[in-house]
Amino acid sequence: MTRLIGISPLALAALVMGCGETERGEVTRFAPVPENIVYRGVETRLLHGDLVQFVVETGPEAEAVHVERYAECAAAQYALIRGYGFARHVRTSVDKIENGWRGDAVYTISPSLPRGLKTIDAEVVAGNCAENGIPMV
Repeated sequence: MTRLIGISPLALAALVMGCGETERGEVTRFAPVPENIVYRGVETRLLHGDLVQFVVETGPEAEAVHVERYAECAAAQYALIRGYGFARHVRTSVDKIENGWRGDAVYTISPSLPRGLKTIDAEVVAGNCAENGIPMV
């Protein structure tokens, strides 16, 4: 059992607000997405076997966290399209470009829960993306 030490009830409530729980019982933070973000598209590249690269672009009103989330949404939907239920984050780089942001993310997709700490349940993530209006593949 995990204990929180030295955190006030008000701080704990702020921390938990906006969190969701995955089927495996993990808590994932889904920050609200501003309505003015322009999503410019996703380019998907199968690198090798189950390793997939997602290049995403947004307008200048986004922040780096929104670009990362956009790539995660693309990975979740891609996994579902391919008949897989999970993905594991390998890496993401986000760069400010002339008129917006570009993200370059790599994920592995898997029919069963992969090893690693940065795994996502594709159905849960895709549902949250749809709920927040974040486009997917």
